[in-house]
Amino acid sequence: MAQTTTGAGVPTGAAAGDGAPAGDGLPKGFRDARQGWPELHRIPHPPHRLPFLGDVLGADRRTPVQDSMRLARRLGPIFRRKAFGKEFVFVWGARLVADLADESRFAKHVGLGVANLRPVAGDGLFTAYNHEPNWQLAHDILAPGFSREAMAGYHTMMLDVAARLTDHWDRAPAAGHTVDVPGDMTRLTLETIARTGFGHDFGSFERARPHPFVTAMVGALSYAQRLNTVPAPLAPYLLREASRRNAADIAHLNETVDALVRARRAAGGDGRGDLLDRMLDTTHPQTGERLSARNVRRQVITFLVAGHETTSGALSFALYYLARHPQVAARARAEVDRVWGTAAAPGYEQVAKLRYVRRVLDESLRLWPTAPAFAREARQDTVLAGEHPMRRGAWAMVLTPMLHRDPQVWGPDAERFDPDRFEARAVRARPPHVFKPFGTGARACIGRQFALHEATLVLGLLLRRYELRIDPGYRLKVTERLTLMPEGLRLRLERRTPASGTAGASPAQEQGPAQEACPARQARSAGVPEAGDTGDGSAARCPVHGAGD
Repeated sequence: MAQTTTGAGVPTGAAAGDGAPAGDGLPKGFRDARQGWPELHRIPHPPHRLPFLGDVLGADRRTPVQDSMRLARRLGPIFRRKAFGKEFVFVWGARLVADLADESRFAKHVGLGVANLRPVAGDGLFTAYNHEPNWQLAHDILAPGFSREAMAGYHTMMLDVAARLTDHWDRAPAAGHTVDVPGDMTRLTLETIARTGFGHDFGSFERARPHPFVTAMVGALSYAQRLNTVPAPLAPYLLREASRRNAADIAHLNETVDALVRARRAAGGDGRGDLLDRMLDTTHPQTGERLSARNVRRQVITFLVAGHETTSGALSFALYYLARHPQVAARARAEVDRVWGTAAAPGYEQVAKLRYVRRVLDESLRLWPTAPAFAREARQDTVLAGEHPMRRGAWAMVLTPMLHRDPQVWGPDAERFDPDRFEARAVRARPPHVFKPFGTGARACIGRQFALHEATLVLGLLLRRYELRIDPGYRLKVTERLTLMPEGLRLRLERRTPASGTAGASPAQEQGPAQEACPARQARSAGVPEAGDTGDGSAARCPVHGAGD
């Protein structure tokens, strides 16, 4: 599932256990940049730094990522910020990030934003420290859940959930209503991961309000970000009521997942072979170890939260850009009509053939990666890009939206939306490690191919069914809750005429038979980039055979 951000603003809260040694011998919790960067003075920082308060003038605690983006444009490809006595280093220049992506010298760093989520997800796949064994155990057990065979099985359930979305959206034009894009994409992606991974139905489209699980999840994410804006010693006093609400939110998440697991255990296993079955019944192929009951809960929460929160944002941004650029939408829609033909619903293998639709998605993720930052730490003393000495354990935050806007890579028009940036020749011409919406390395998103298949499928279905109209007066405003989402985005829908022979059919009414041909081989034979090619210079991979790290 797509990663959530590590908190790319001015994080000031402290994770539990500050200063205590971790299993790898490094201090657990926050590590100040002054401890790990011997030549920190060479890295620029904002002007008008205040004693103790640091670089807080003009900062908005509600938009820490966008604050950091504004500073990045002024200060350059590496810069630092200080708040309440704590110093942080941010990196976004492509050459520097490429060096941080070197797995032999750097590893994932669990930054404050991620550490603040540990009360929710503990040592789950996303929030585990590198020295904790359960992330590797869970990764090895769950990786087959993203094989080609597993993904082909998920496809049918994705179509079923998409049909619930289109049934819901079909009623809007008749009633003269617009649709709430972020809200409905959240409903869609929650139901998709819940059904495919855990055999559960939250009934999101039958509810007038968000499911309580979503409300609790948003509350927990918002609290984790808020912790990053309050001095650690003052947090118990300033966030007393928020802390009580957060505890209730976490309790609700735990209770929901515990009930889901109890129901599956009571059923004695129903042969679904989904992610939950793997968590409960599968042993590690080499060691024979199983996930503990506590870790199963943490992994389920991780997948339910990360597995829908970032994908819903990616779909929402893509729909914004499609509505804002009718010529792009027309080209994408023509591709859907041509590739899918008159079948009421696409077969699994046909989704990978929507190469222009995928470019739209990738370009949306370039401009607004919904997981907007990830942190990397030095495995040993080293020098970043031959310029900046780093001690073992020193870390930096990669500001992904700015990496994706580096004019040295993306050109002087890097702020412009242009899906053809992901045309095959353009991808091959770019250096490695410049497109990182799913993180990097061994701890990158395990479910990225799941998310990409789901998002491409849904965009194709919606383009084939509707014309998307946006209020000309709408101006994109991005809301932050550790992940990014367009705020207040509503679209007016127009059902397409049945000239194509497809507009009146429900996505779940008919599914073409899945074929055995590998989409990667089809892509190679056609001379186009594969759906698994992220444009970062890594080897192209089949969207299902190479199922993310």
